[in-house]
Amino acid sequence: MSLNVSGVQSLPSLAKLPSVDVVMMAAGKGTRMKSSLPKVLQKLAHLPLAGHVLETVRTLGVREVVVVTGHEAAQVEAALMPLAGDLALQFVRQEPQLGTGHAVQTAAPQLNDDAMVLVLSGDVPLTRAATLQALLDLSAGQHLALLTVQLPEPTGYGRIVRDGESVCEIVEHKDANASQRAIQEIYGGILAAPAARLKQWLSRLTNQNAQGEYYLTDVVKFAVADGVKVLAHQCDDPLEVAGVNSPVQLAELERAYQYRVALQLMERGVRLKDPARLDVRGRLDCATDVEIDVNCVFEGHVQLSEGVRIGPNCVLANCSIGPGTVIQAFTHIDGDMLGVRVGAGARIGPFARLRPGAELGEDVHIGNFVEVKNARLAKGAKANHLAYLGDAIVGERVNFGAGSITANYDGANKHQTVIEADVHVGSNCVLVAPVRLGAGSTIGGGSTITKDTVAGTLNVARGKQVSVANWKRPVKKAKN
Repeated sequence: MSLNVSGVQSLPSLAKLPSVDVVMMAAGKGTRMKSSLPKVLQKLAHLPLAGHVLETVRTLGVREVVVVTGHEAAQVEAALMPLAGDLALQFVRQEPQLGTGHAVQTAAPQLNDDAMVLVLSGDVPLTRAATLQALLDLSAGQHLALLTVQLPEPTGYGRIVRDGESVCEIVEHKDANASQRAIQEIYGGILAAPAARLKQWLSRLTNQNAQGEYYLTDVVKFAVADGVKVLAHQCDDPLEVAGVNSPVQLAELERAYQYRVALQLMERGVRLKDPARLDVRGRLDCATDVEIDVNCVFEGHVQLSEGVRIGPNCVLANCSIGPGTVIQAFTHIDGDMLGVRVGAGARIGPFARLRPGAELGEDVHIGNFVEVKNARLAKGAKANHLAYLGDAIVGERVNFGAGSITANYDGANKHQTVIEADVHVGSNCVLVAPVRLGAGSTIGGGSTITKDTVAGTLNVARGKQVSVANWKRPVKKAKN
């Protein structure tokens, strides 16, 4: 069994429905965030808020996504374009920002009349793909479909006014009377509609309201007037329509997202010591019988094979961990672009660091305060304490002593160290690359090795010990 956890569910494409075009509103400044970074680029699980929306949209098989930018438009566009992947993404700029209706008006010329339009907000990251699918099914290319939710305290939200099963109006909080403000069903800011109809309704918007803005919600009354049915899909989870307007709300959604991921992991058999103390900031693939202790962070793409155990307070990024391997507490593995691969039955940590290009074979031991970078260690090799292996090839059953290093950098270029099978490197040795240690050779403790060694030999390179009789240490001068 393999589990891919990234917080997004895959769904079949909308083959039986009209093509879907998405409008994502991403023009707001986010003043309450108190940040120079635009609101839609604030990070949740290490991905911009708008990036989560794009990831969800990708699973729906949409035709194109029109992103409406405004505040710091160039920065937003530059950040989102690399996240588009196979999505057909285009940008339009809303200048000035005159409300949600005006934002969609700005996007309208880019929408195809034969499409269904799905309107989303770039700061609402936790809407499930299944919920959007249900909304599109409800619209069916004919109706105006609204995403709603019941809130016990709906202050600030547009209220859903019904006539039986149909919606007849959305009233913004500032424009609502006392009886309307008592309604607990609110509009979640997401809708689906036939494009040709939506364009007509958008052209009729006015700003005659308390805020002097063009409300997207006014399309409801135009649809009703035109005899188009307005339907609501009520979701069960308020988090699906929760936006981010402050650091507090961002932190709340971060924990909600992580708890969703934790539940998915546990439902598929992963053992978590505490689901409230887990952070997945990318893609985590887990096989059977994986155990993860508290306060662990997973970034990029991490693969954990059968029976892997991760100790507390570890950070793993862009790595593949083989079956039965134990990663002990406070280990930091960061594969970056090159990746890190760890073979079956390895033992890593505590307080170990594996950097990009590290490749560890079966039963390799990397102990406390050992750093490995761009190095291949063959089966059974060990570096148990206080060591550095950089730009190295290490053979089977090598023992690399405490305090020893490969001196791989000459100040301008990196050089490689080759340590053949069954070599024993004593403590506090320096291997000055480029250098090759022959199979089965031994390096005496405290040696600085600058030349290749012959297989099976003992090699010692250190200054002669000198003892000076009657020597006295300097003493501090008395203060005046």
